[in-house]
Amino acid sequence: MKIRINKYISEAGICSRRDADRKIEQGKVRVNGRPAELGDQVDDDDEVLVDGNPVQTRVQRVYIAYNKPVGITSTTDHTDPDNIIKSVAYHGGRVFPVGRLDKDSEGLILLTNNGDIVNKVLRVSNAHDKEYTVTVDKPVTDEFVKKMSDGVPIIGVRTKKCKVTRIDQNSFTIVLQQGLNRQIRRMCKVFGYSVLRLVRVRIMHIHLDTLPVGSWRFLTDGEVTKLQEAVRDSANMKVPSGQKKKKVYTKAPGKFTPTTPEEPKSGRGTRGKAASDRRGGKPSGGSARGAKGSKPGFSSKSSGKPGSTSKPAGKSGFSSKPGSKNRSTTSGSKGKGNR
Repeated sequence: MKIRINKYISEAGICSRRDADRKIEQGKVRVNGRPAELGDQVDDDDEVLVDGNPVQTRVQRVYIAYNKPVGITSTTDHTDPDNIIKSVAYHGGRVFPVGRLDKDSEGLILLTNNGDIVNKVLRVSNAHDKEYTVTVDKPVTDEFVKKMSDGVPIIGVRTKKCKVTRIDQNSFTIVLQQGLNRQIRRMCKVFGYSVLRLVRVRIMHIHLDTLPVGSWRFLTDGEVTKLQEAVRDSANMKVPSGQKKKKVYTKAPGKFTPTTPEEPKSGRGTRGKAASDRRGGKPSGGSARGAKGSKPGFSSKSSGKPGSTSKPAGKSGFSSKPGSKNRSTTSGSKGKGNR
């Protein structure tokens, strides 16, 4: 089956899809003797050259479990001296991390050369467990455990409910199915706790166990099989019948404001349209007199923001008061919100 050429090159372990696109734009990729183009579809029957070298696609899939030390960055950026690729030092081809683990955290992180599996593992809707052990600076109380388990408001959202279990006076385990930025540290901070040590000990069915810090191992055949089975149907997930699609939200300072997925089409001002109707033809260039004071190129209607409209303010233009009704100068008609 033919696939996009950037994916074909990436799966061969040569570079990322983005870098493959750059090479194509620079004329460094050829397909069957001609310069490749973005979006070309190829398979093993095509001759693909990158920098003059043939692409070998029969690459064995690699899955690595790595016990990341504190101080290592979960990035493939070679300009970062602490990047994870340099630390792992795997010489069997290109690999990249599945997700990330904060620089000041340690523990289990997976690396692979299978780009298709990464998003499937990370997708929150797939409900894949990630377990951590956490040491904090104050005694872990029953109240703290309950509040952490119920979800905590951080960075404008409330975290999903999770399982929290007290280990001893100053440590606990937490199992998450999402991965917000510095999530556990932010959750603890809400209740006045500071994290002293954070270790990820499990991703799905894959455990850190006794793997030494800074060391890595290949996943066993059984672990790989179970991983592939767990994400097999991820790409085909659909909204269940009868279930409404979620609203689209845009982040505003301190809150989320619901918006519509698509912008409404712009229209003429109400007065301009009425004037056109009276003349029986299209409005002339000066027919939008109902929008005095408005900027050129903008409709005289309201902004379309949820819960707010505008109304005329005499001859000077529209009032800026939110929530006021938009009264048309044409009798019996009402203006509608518009962007």
